[in-house]
Amino acid sequence: MKTLVVYDSVFGNTEQIARRIADVVPGTVRLVKVGGATPQELNGADLLVVGSPTVGGRATKPMQEFLESIPKSVAEKVGLVAFDTRISMKFVQIFGYAATRMADVLEQKGSALKLPPEGFIVKGRNGPLADGELERASAWGKTLRSA
Repeated sequence: MKTLVVYDSVFGNTEQIARRIADVVPGTVRLVKVGGATPQELNGADLLVVGSPTVGGRATKPMQEFLESIPKSVAEKVGLVAFDTRISMKFVQIFGYAATRMADVLEQKGSALKLPPEGFIVKGRNGPLADGELERASAWGKTLRSA
């Protein structure tokens, strides 16, 4: 299996989750921060994992631009999973989360969602990650073996 893990990170929390997931996904895995990723890297990939902090209910602007740049003809050929980092607060739930919106963008282009979007909790706006979230990211990443 060939996997591309593309992430954006503001305070390092999403990067930690992305690295943990990349460490446990089987096969050939390329981990790249969103500014260094191109849609062409998806050619021949079996799975795209995208991760972003939730900012105002959405992914970061660079992640949104990357997702929009992926042609439908490429998106149709790759499986997809999406995750975000988020604050666990009631009012934040009103705006939604990045993972769901990232998955929606690529599903509309024809990507097959392999797992429901996942959120990992940070303590406060800047983090750190909540206790146990890195271990949960490893467990979640291992489920991609059968996705």
